[in-house]
Amino acid sequence: MQKITVLCVGRLKEKFYTEAAAEYVKRLGRWCGLTLLELPEQRLPEDPSPAQVRQALAAEAAAIRERLPKGGAVAALCVEGDACSSEALARRLEELAVAGRTQVTFLIGGSYGLDEELKRSADWRLSMSPMTFPHHLARIMLLEQLYRAYQIQAGTRYHK
Repeated sequence: MQKITVLCVGRLKEKFYTEAAAEYVKRLGRWCGLTLLELPEQRLPEDPSPAQVRQALAAEAAAIRERLPKGGAVAALCVEGDACSSEALARRLEELAVAGRTQVTFLIGGSYGLDEELKRSADWRLSMSPMTFPHHLARIMLLEQLYRAYQIQAGTRYHK
């Protein structure tokens, strides 16, 4: 069984996000070993300078690196990443599993994204869309797409 870690900066606060996440965590339990890790977002002033943002992202990246599972593939979610279809995500997860890379970690940054060096070191940069979404919504979208990917692999009717 594939092990999936979704490592997020920031906590879900709104009830509708927590309920949606809980539903997909429950659904995914049948298909993979899922771990959701939330790390605190660095506090920044109301209008931070670019240097303050870079410093905060570097601190978040250090915390992320400490929690990264060893030996697995890492996918950084970022707008400049590669877009892929649901079918392509399903194939990618299957290819990783066949290659023996059964641990896959998806990184979701906070409101300012992810540190540039962290994104460069990832095995894969994944974009959900060229549009900008709240990072909390991106988490729900990723969980749904992971569930959909496993449904595609299984050949169920969920994916139409």
